[in-house]
Amino acid sequence: NHNYPLVLGKSLGEKFDVRNFGVSGATMLKKGDFSYWERPEFKQAMEFNPHVVIIKLGTNDTKPQNWGKVGKEYEADLRAMVTHFKSLPTKPMIYLCLPVPVYQTRWGINEKTVKGGVIPVIRKVARDESLTVIDLYQALSGKPAMFPDKIHPNAAGAKLMAQTIHTVLKKKH
Repeated sequence: NHNYPLVLGKSLGEKFDVRNFGVSGATMLKKGDFSYWERPEFKQAMEFNPHVVIIKLGTNDTKPQNWGKVGKEYEADLRAMVTHFKSLPTKPMIYLCLPVPVYQTRWGINEKTVKGGVIPVIRKVARDESLTVIDLYQALSGKPAMFPDKIHPNAAGAKLMAQTIHTVLKKKH
């Protein structure tokens, strides 16, 4: 009841049809341990034919079994996903979100790879593709109380994510 797409949809109002095609634990990496590319939600997102796409993937890619094996493919996989969405008939505006901070290494998810690996690649792809970055990392930095398990934001964290995204969308739409 408190995930950021739901909160975002409520804050944007009825003229927006916000759908959540996210998958907990999914990776951007095609060869990741739980690739978003292979989830039915990815196909559903494409079939929805959106006008706006918000991509927030990268945290689960930092796990050693993902980044350690195929992390060098993250950039190509992110570019491929952007290209997929750009090819839709609606020619959606695409936004890339920086992942939220990792307050404690858990399940292999770690801050070092988020900061030193994932974020620089997202910024590079956004620059190359002329996409807007939504900085959820900065928005939720210094707020460990919003992360009860040190990885996933609570309702207050999800609300702050939604507010951060809403602020960016309001400037563009």
